[in-house]
Amino acid sequence: MTGTVMQTDPATLAEGVNLLWVLVVTFLIFFMHAGFAMLEAGQVRAKNVANQLTKNMLTWSVGVTVFFLIGAGISSLAGWLTAGMSGEAPGLLATWTMGSSGLVSWLFGAVFAMTAATIVSGAVAGRARLRAYVGYTILLAAVIYPVVAGLVWGGGLLAGSGPLGNLLGVGFHDFAGGMIVHGMGGLAGLTAAAVIGARLGRFEKGSVNVIPGHSITFAVLGTLILAFGWYGFNVGTAATVFAPGSDTLALGAFANVGAVALATTLGMAAGAMGAGAAAWYKTGKVDTLYVANGMLAGLVGVTAIADAIVWPGALLVGFLAGVQLPIVFGFVEKRLHIDDVCAVFPVHGSAGILGALAFPFVATEFWSGASGVAWLASQFAAQVIGVGVIAAWTVGATAAVFYTFKLAGQARVTPEHEREGLDSSEHGVETYPEFGVGDEAPIMADGGMVASERSRTADDSVVEHGGDHE
Repeated sequence: MTGTVMQTDPATLAEGVNLLWVLVVTFLIFFMHAGFAMLEAGQVRAKNVANQLTKNMLTWSVGVTVFFLIGAGISSLAGWLTAGMSGEAPGLLATWTMGSSGLVSWLFGAVFAMTAATIVSGAVAGRARLRAYVGYTILLAAVIYPVVAGLVWGGGLLAGSGPLGNLLGVGFHDFAGGMIVHGMGGLAGLTAAAVIGARLGRFEKGSVNVIPGHSITFAVLGTLILAFGWYGFNVGTAATVFAPGSDTLALGAFANVGAVALATTLGMAAGAMGAGAAAWYKTGKVDTLYVANGMLAGLVGVTAIADAIVWPGALLVGFLAGVQLPIVFGFVEKRLHIDDVCAVFPVHGSAGILGALAFPFVATEFWSGASGVAWLASQFAAQVIGVGVIAAWTVGATAAVFYTFKLAGQARVTPEHEREGLDSSEHGVETYPEFGVGDEAPIMADGGMVASERSRTADDSVVEHGGDHE
């Protein structure tokens, strides 16, 4: 029996494999919401767990719908407007009528948008009204995040071909959202927490009081789920497996997928070690939550740059992202007196900023000799401008939204409801009814998760395992 060669169109094969790859990593990134849910639930008090889980589910449900109906179009419009309105104006409703390939691309963008949105919930846990948080999620998914994405990924002001690229010769580099997604989310969370104010008992009489979360187990489980999903976040951004030729197939963006995976892994590992080392130096103990959040900070640090850096750079940036975690967290709570419950700013905000600014110093292009000091200077200028523009827009827009809710008396729950717990006051449920959790969990001043309550000034050192964060 004589066999025949099956005739296959390379373009068709490439499209099928590429779409399958994007869908798989999209589902992996979606699963990160389970990680966020567990991480945040573990870091809040037992009486607020259901509220935090509800916010995570509504972030996805409300946010992804709004992003489909409005946000995706606004992102394209923001890119077109800030790039000088060159070419045909984008259709604001084009997402509604896309074909299969376009809808896959939209969904891949949507999971990034929802990651930025859900970060904010961890900063305002324990006192934000559900209606205020959902209202902000709507505006973030419709306008705030789409503008940021449009400025870079939509070909806008900060893109390599935009006005900034024309001026400096390079554009703002953010491979997978270290600044666009995580830095933006961390800054938004810090701003929202500052406007809403601290939880009752967090800062009083010169003390910075620790309010421990109810489950380190949940927090660590959430961390590891997030770390797993992060491979979809970073490696998945190499979204083109094959690039078809006339009668052959070649690797597309997948050509450097191994380097991206390595940078992601090394950044994660170095972040955990950096945070653990900093906590040990500060307190004499290796704080479990700092190690967990350090893993995430290391991942955030390399997310913007994982595609184009030398591997020692991934170790360095990840380690520094971990080291800065306890330092920045201490500054936020002790100096700024902002109650960032899940440390979203040092984990996502400052780590994202650090990674974006570090890019030219660890870039393959510089260390390979392909570009010299002039390129390093221009690229660093582009990174500084990009970080500044994104930060200014995010902080300004977020502050405006939450100040509006605050002036209307809708930003946070009443003191009575806060003491009762948001599970009961906002949802009418108890997460652990059979255990008879009381109204108040212990509040400890600058200590850790120890049995006795005490009060110390904000300048006292921390020595117990558990650190100085929730």
